[in-house]
Amino acid sequence: MHPEGFLEVITGPMFAGKTSELIKRIERQIFAKRKAALFKPSIDNRYSEDKVVAHNGLSYEAFVVPTTEEGVRTIYQKTKEEDFEVIGIDEVQFFPMSIVEILNKLADEGVYVIASGLNLDFKGEPFEVTKELLALADNIVYLTAICSVCGREATRTQRLINGKPAPRDSPRILVGGIEAYEARCRRHHIVP
Repeated sequence: MHPEGFLEVITGPMFAGKTSELIKRIERQIFAKRKAALFKPSIDNRYSEDKVVAHNGLSYEAFVVPTTEEGVRTIYQKTKEEDFEVIGIDEVQFFPMSIVEILNKLADEGVYVIASGLNLDFKGEPFEVTKELLALADNIVYLTAICSVCGREATRTQRLINGKPAPRDSPRILVGGIEAYEARCRRHHIVP
């Protein structure tokens, strides 16, 4: 069990098991009789509108918040109003930078915060929110996936359009699953 006031970040590429790990950690805290909740961004409705759902089907009820300043304030207010001891945030990279300050503040105020998010975008560039949270984290859980090309450890997320690597000028955010993304190793990650 973690002490009060702790910031943990779970990161890695898509298909590494970040959401499953987040759900597992929240469930452990609930078994330990701690008041816990999950938050998810409203733009991630791939598998469910109101649950955090992993690619393997594991799911958990969640508060759905917009990826705006208002959504960040809602996470803070809800945590304080409901007196949550533990909170989890899925897909943290979709939120504005202000989420970093708020999650750090909640940890300073005694909340065990678990944030899960992608390490890199499809171009192989760091997500600013995740990068900042990693620098402030009390603990980092770095997960890897399996490269869909060679089977080695994968640390990157490959976006595909019609089965081919997405060009560099594609939009940065595109919510999707196996139809649009693959895990890749450094060698097989391609950004034309």
